[in-house]
Amino acid sequence: MSVRFILSDYVEQATAQAVYDKLEDGTFAGRIPACKGVIAFGSTLRECEDELRSTLEDWILLGLKLGHSLSGYTIR
Repeated sequence: MSVRFILSDYVEQATAQAVYDKLEDGTFAGRIPACKGVIAFGSTLRECEDELRSTLEDWILLGLKLGHSLSGYTIR
């Protein structure tokens, strides 16, 4: 029997679409275009990736708390 975790799948699909930029000062910025307002910064790419994932998780939790549906934010 296979166990599926809907939120985990959503986070994985969303982070797979992340776009990262190296800034002039050598730090990194990341965003997920399909998730409006999800942006993060880090001193290293790994730090930026971790921060972006955390920001996405907070964005999801806040959206659910406000009654938003994840189906409105379909990640493909």
